[in-house]
Amino acid sequence: MKRENILKIRTFDFSLRIIKLTKLLMDARKEYVLTKQLLRSGTAIGALVREAEYAESKKDFVHKLHIALKEANETEYWIELLYKSDYINTTEFDSIATDLKDILKLLISSIKTMKKNEQFFN
Repeated sequence: MKRENILKIRTFDFSLRIIKLTKLLMDARKEYVLTKQLLRSGTAIGALVREAEYAESKKDFVHKLHIALKEANETEYWIELLYKSDYINTTEFDSIATDLKDILKLLISSIKTMKKNEQFFN
């Protein structure tokens, strides 16, 4: 399986987890402001990976993955903030943060691989 396919699957599954977490936060824990930020950035990662599939060029592909990386970093911020403010517990935090770290590694690896390709600069 290609790295992009793994990334596509992992980011889609992560988006589903984000949706379920935000439903829990809104319904059971009555948190709305941070939750909306998390929903936006957490689902944007997968959307950008999907968008990169049909990039106009290799540079455009890498650019979209860079934006996905920025959204992943922002998502990490919201997850940490929700954890430190006691909206999510340690188990919830550890589980979703581990998935996010894996996605960050995949994004970084994909970007580096594309940049190493000498055709990228032609």
